[in-house]
Amino acid sequence: MNISTLPLSGKIAVVTGGSRSIGAAIAKRLAADGATVAITYNASPDRASTVVNDIIASGGQAIALAADAGNPQAVRAAIDDIAQRFGRIDILVNNAGISVLGAPEDIAFEDFERILAVNVTGVFVATQQALKHMGEGGRVIHIGSSMVQHAAFGTASAYTLTKGALTGFSRGLVRDLGPRGITVNTVHPGPTDSDMNPADGAVADFVRPNIAVGRYGEGKDVAGAVAYLASPDAGFVTGAELMVDGGFTA
Repeated sequence: MNISTLPLSGKIAVVTGGSRSIGAAIAKRLAADGATVAITYNASPDRASTVVNDIIASGGQAIALAADAGNPQAVRAAIDDIAQRFGRIDILVNNAGISVLGAPEDIAFEDFERILAVNVTGVFVATQQALKHMGEGGRVIHIGSSMVQHAAFGTASAYTLTKGALTGFSRGLVRDLGPRGITVNTVHPGPTDSDMNPADGAVADFVRPNIAVGRYGEGKDVAGAVAYLASPDAGFVTGAELMVDGGFTA
C-alpha cells in the first residue's frame, strides 16, 4: 500500500509511555497506519530505542524522548519539542501509567502521590500542552482501565481512583474541545499481558476464568482500538469509553 493512502498518513502522533507493553504496541500500530510517532519514556531507554528502530525498519517514522510522566516540566518540554520538530500535534495518546497495589490503609503516602503524579497530573499536563499545538481534526485518546467498571480484586483502590479521575476528565474535555473539532475518547483495557500485569503473573490465574474469550489480551488488541479512534472513520465518535477486555466486564 502506498503510504499516502494509509489512514493516518501525514499525522503527528504522541504516545506517552510508549517504550513498553501496550504503549509500544500502540506506537507501532499508529506508525503502520502512516503516522509519524513520537514516544516518551522514563526508565527504559533501550526499549524505547528498540520501538523506534522497529518502526523505522518497517518504513515508518518515529522518535523517542525521555520524559518522566510524573514530572510536569519534563512533560511540557517533551510536548513542545515534538511540536517544534514537526510543526503540530494531531494525535495524543495518554498511555503512561503505573500501578500501586495494597490495602488502602497500608499504601505509603509517597506511593500514592507518585501514582497521582503519573496517572492524573501527567495526563492533564500532557493534554494541556498538546492542545496548544492541536487543530481541528485532532484526537485525544486516554488509556484507562476496565477496573473503573468492574473491580475484580482487592488492593487496587488507589489505581482505580486514578483511572476513574481520567474517565471524568475525558468527559469534561468532550465539551471543551468539541467546538474545536477535536474528539476525546477513552480505551479501557481489561486483563492485558504487560509488564504491569503479565499473563503469567499472580493475578492472571485469578482473573482469567472471568474473561469471556478465555485469554489475556495482547497489546495489539488495545492498539487496534486506539488506531480506530485516531482514524478519520471515528470523526463523529467522541466521549466514548471503549472496553477492550474480552468480555471481562460483560
